[in-house]
Amino acid sequence: MSAARVGIDAVIFDWGGTLTRWHDIDFHAESLALAQAVVDADHDIEVSRERLHRAGATIWGRSRDHQQSATVADLFTEAGLRHDPDLLQAYYAFWEPHTSTDPEVAPLWQALRERGIKVGVLSNTIWPRAVHEGYFRRDGVDHLIDGDVYSSEIAWTKPSPRAFGAAMDAVEAGDPARCVYVGDRLFDDVWGAQNAGLRAIHVPHSAIPPEQVGHTEGRPDAVTHTLSDVLAIVDAWS
Repeated sequence: MSAARVGIDAVIFDWGGTLTRWHDIDFHAESLALAQAVVDADHDIEVSRERLHRAGATIWGRSRDHQQSATVADLFTEAGLRHDPDLLQAYYAFWEPHTSTDPEVAPLWQALRERGIKVGVLSNTIWPRAVHEGYFRRDGVDHLIDGDVYSSEIAWTKPSPRAFGAAMDAVEAGDPARCVYVGDRLFDDVWGAQNAGLRAIHVPHSAIPPEQVGHTEGRPDAVTHTLSDVLAIVDAWS
């Protein structure tokens, strides 16, 4: 069956680097902000920072190589450090400037929903659901999401087919051939989606850190440099 006759039931989006554009991150400053939450340490904060930085590389390596998910708490456990979750304000404040939803998202999602197409989100993240929901609510797009899945609350990360399956379940879509995934990474998002049976649109917004580049690069079904163009691509497939 040709793509034009298949139709589209749902379009599912990556978050970081896709719905919010990638910014270059000072990972030294990030781990230093994390270290503010360490309690009962018998060393100075720079030691905690270094341990957390190494732990982050380990956790994201497991995500890349084994599709194993993790949480913020797992990061501290990997670093061998105790933390107080109430002291994570400095960490989330560090990320705040890098979380703005692209202004093209709201009109795109509205147009998809007007066509009867479900809108979903699937993100590889260690952050809890409430953090992501807060950003969508802040930017006035939370009401346009039909279902969202964050890897911190499931056992797998992209590119595992199970992660994509969880996102399809969240938007009540049963046929991967009738679903589209939109993301900025050729491994997690494009190869992963296609391996799970979905079509993939690549939005190359990001400079992917070398240590996060996977073993395979997919060939996207479509490429666009602006989210607004996703609508025309989906319309052509529908």
